[in-house]
Amino acid sequence: MSESAQANRALALATIAFAVSFAVWGLVSALAPTFARLYDLSATQTSLLVASPVLLGSLGRLPAGLFADRYGGRRTFSLLLLLAALPAILIGLATSYTQLVVGTVLLGIAGTTFPVGVGFTSKWFPPERQGFALGVYGMGNIGQSLAVFGVPTLISLLGDWRPVCFAFASLSLIMSVLFYLMARDAVAEPKSGSLFDGLLFLKRSPLAWVLSLFYFLTFGGFVALAIYLPTLLRTEFALSAMDAGARTAGFIILATLMRPLGGWLADRFGGARILAIVFCALILCGLLMSHGQMLTFTAGALGGAAALGAGNGAVFKLVPLCFPKETATVTGLVGAFGGLGGFFPPLVLGAVKDATGSYTLGFILLSLFALACLLINRSAFGARFEESMRQA
Repeated sequence: MSESAQANRALALATIAFAVSFAVWGLVSALAPTFARLYDLSATQTSLLVASPVLLGSLGRLPAGLFADRYGGRRTFSLLLLLAALPAILIGLATSYTQLVVGTVLLGIAGTTFPVGVGFTSKWFPPERQGFALGVYGMGNIGQSLAVFGVPTLISLLGDWRPVCFAFASLSLIMSVLFYLMARDAVAEPKSGSLFDGLLFLKRSPLAWVLSLFYFLTFGGFVALAIYLPTLLRTEFALSAMDAGARTAGFIILATLMRPLGGWLADRFGGARILAIVFCALILCGLLMSHGQMLTFTAGALGGAAALGAGNGAVFKLVPLCFPKETATVTGLVGAFGGLGGFFPPLVLGAVKDATGSYTLGFILLSLFALACLLINRSAFGARFEESMRQA
């Protein structure tokens, strides 16, 4: 097999594995309306349940990336898929809200795979092709649509939610075995420096934290809406589980398809410029979603999906541009913050709903946060930043 064919095979396997892990990660968000009805949960309790997998999935990304650097992406990805199946089984066996919370927190293991796949994939491609390859890999986000759309369908077919958990656990186990047997790590030079060296670098690099803030909004906003939309659409607009799941799947698909397009636009016009447009769009979309009517909410959600997806691609155009020698280290930090960005908004939306009776204030806060990022983007990069970086 030629080197190009091996690289394409590695990309395909990593993308499928990432899609499976994201499907497992999104399992609870698809089941949240069922749990809310079964255990008579408040909006805050439901949002805590939905957000719980995001916490471990975020915090675990940096150590998962470091583990992959040392032991290889093939072993690490396979192990994480294997471990992700266990909490899916625990959730299927749960009989109380407390047991569900424990299971959903542990389900965050499935969300730690992102930096592992980035490291695994990037080593197979030369620098001039890495952007496209990572854009394709990032489309594994679409796996979450498998959960939000597939879970209600499977419940209607199987008659109960518990077998659905076991089915997703089985999918993760099968993919774990297939990835271990079929994937191969690219030959690469061992990484120099220690974990302490990497942490010191992050401490003295404010730009890395700026990019983390932007990914907190773009990827975090994508994750937060993807996991909370099924609950919001059912409570706010009284949609059926299948209708809410289909609409959420559409949101996820649009955002996922926009990610490589955002990277391509950033290649052509500059990542900072594309992010400025993204933040302006999010200000408007947040206000549209705050209006509380189905038509304006739909327009805001679809526009937000496009903006968030494009923003994800633009951020990861800037990471290797700004940090060509520390891309993996900064990716771990940025990826972790992106995951954390998916943890807090559902909690805020749930608390706002309980306190005010609507989600309006939550989406106004989204617009204000996008405005802050717009101002920071202008201050951090300036008009000629990327031109000077290319000339350096």
